[in-house]
Amino acid sequence: MPNVFVISDHHFGHKAIIDFESRPFTSVEDMTETMIEKWNAVVKPEDKVFHLGDFSFLNLEKTKAIVARLQGYKTLVLGNHDRGRSRSWWLEAGFDEVSEYPLVYGGFFFLSHEPMYMNKHMPYVNIHGHIHGQKYEGVQYVNVSVELWDYTPVSFESIKSKLVPNEEQ
Repeated sequence: MPNVFVISDHHFGHKAIIDFESRPFTSVEDMTETMIEKWNAVVKPEDKVFHLGDFSFLNLEKTKAIVARLQGYKTLVLGNHDRGRSRSWWLEAGFDEVSEYPLVYGGFFFLSHEPMYMNKHMPYVNIHGHIHGQKYEGVQYVNVSVELWDYTPVSFESIKSKLVPNEEQ
């Protein structure tokens, strides 16, 4: 059975992000290769990945080359740095689906780039990126920026298991 993963904020080709976020890479090429390896170490070709934005700062040809190396069926929710390019640009780059807006997954999870307003009475969880190494307090927010997950897509099942404690038999 295919697994479902979420991740955000790779910033492929963005040299300055290494310093901005204290990423442990010696160069933008080192960052690219490491993040592709970590993606493919967990994602299989039949799996589905929701990328929650800020994927690449590179041109179409270079972005397409990276997307082609990443396993899985890839859905991109556009981030603030992706929105300067059209949906068709991202589809041509190799994403299977592209959304300009947050998605609702499993009837309970809001998948967005930026954190969404969630009051404590709402029975939903917002899985998001955008804020990199920062975290919002509370169980209603899960930040899947690469810095918090060792640059590796996180399985939806592991997120759910952290949110819903196992009931004892």
